[in-house]
Order: sequence, then C-alpha cells, then structure tokens
Amino acid sequence: QVQLIESGGGWVQTGGSLRLSCAASGRTFSSYGMGWFRQAPGEEREFVAAITWSRSSTYYADSVKGRFTISRDNAKNTVYLQMNSLKPEDTAVYYCAATTARWSRATDDYEYWGQGTQVTVSS
Repeated sequence: QVQLIESGGGWVQTGGSLRLSCAASGRTFSSYGMGWFRQAPGEEREFVAAITWSRSSTYYADSVKGRFTISRDNAKNTVYLQMNSLKPEDTAVYYCAATTARWSRATDDYEYWGQGTQVTVSS
C-alpha cells in the first residue's frame, strides 16, 4: 500500500506563490507515476499535473502551464507542486495521487489518494 499526505496549502493573494508537498510511505515509491488534481466546490475533479515514474517526464493542464511545476524526489519519497502567479480560479482542494500507470489525466487510473489540502487565492 501507499499512504500520501499533502501539506503546504493555505491562503495567498493573487500573484502569490505556494509549494505543495506530498509525502509518501509504502512500497516502491519510485515505481509510481504521481499526479496532482484539484476540485473546486460544485466542480469535477480536475487534472493539474503529473510526473512519470521513469525519466520524470512532466505533464500539465493548459490552465497551469508556465505557472506550476511538478517535481519528485524519490530518495525523500516526496512529490512537489510549485505554484506561482496564482489566480483566484486556482482556489480548490488539491490532492496528490499515485498510479501504477506511467501517467494519466484520469482520476480512475489513480490507485492511492491523499486527504487534500486547501488552497485559497484571494481577489
């Protein structure tokens, strides 16, 4: 099994930055693709970014390209999401997730999920 714990959420003004962390425990962290998703009230859960278990290739939703950066440190069993130039529309609960697929944009492909961390961007 894999357990995921997010941290780093909070409140920022428009244009500010946050770095989210997702600490993992369990088997073979380096064998999982990792993703970040977000969900705003009344909305579907939305893909944000992903990083593969091999080569650390990265993928982003169009809405965050150029502003967010996903990275992973397998030695620390941690994945990060650096969020810059934040906008009010980035306000959501952010979740990290792990998949045995190389990567995916689909929530159903992820087997393990963190509890979520709230990000609020004020206007």
